[in-house]
Amino acid sequence: MSPPLLKICGLRQPAQAQAVAGLGVDAVGVIAVPSSPRWLAPDQRLVLFQAMAAGRPDCRGVLVLADPGDELIGQMDPAHGHQVLQLHGQESPARCRELAARTGCKIWKALRIRGPEDLDRVQEYGDAVEAVLLDAWVPDQLGGSGRQIPTAWLEGFRPGLPWWLAGGVGPANAADLIASFHPCGLDVSSAVERAPGDKDLDLVRALVQVVKGGVALGKSELRC
Repeated sequence: MSPPLLKICGLRQPAQAQAVAGLGVDAVGVIAVPSSPRWLAPDQRLVLFQAMAAGRPDCRGVLVLADPGDELIGQMDPAHGHQVLQLHGQESPARCRELAARTGCKIWKALRIRGPEDLDRVQEYGDAVEAVLLDAWVPDQLGGSGRQIPTAWLEGFRPGLPWWLAGGVGPANAADLIASFHPCGLDVSSAVERAPGDKDLDLVRALVQVVKGGVALGKSELRC
């Protein structure tokens, strides 16, 4: 079985983006939510994504937003270096389809899981997005909390579309999560940081070794 894809989210420094991509991760995320401590200003994003591509040409750039209005369509243009929009708000399947059509980007829809019944919402997005991303529900925080979804809720979870697991994922538990739940991808932020937006490259390297092991790197495509 191929290893899951690996995304490191919340980068703010181009040099780190290049180094992280060069270590073999499959996607790099940039936060476009101004309330986040990992927010990166629009005029700095292209430089970071260009640095990412220099580290690994097929690493995918992911722009993370929450309920973006039409006034942000310009920022969502892939000319700014990203290929994917990761949506963390209340976006409906119809809105996801609309943004995909208007921007030309792939869409990943994040769902904050408050209870096991929230997993039923995944199927609503089956024909609207490339993938869903599951994160723990934390009041007033859209992501990057380090909080983990209770693993008992994920027992037997087989959604029928590509899915990423986020929330408290790091080098110490990635192997167990992969073996237990077989996600298509892991989304990691706070577990490999010294401070919000400042990644520890030694921790990223350790995580890549756990997730990828000795498996040769291939093209960064979602698969399950």
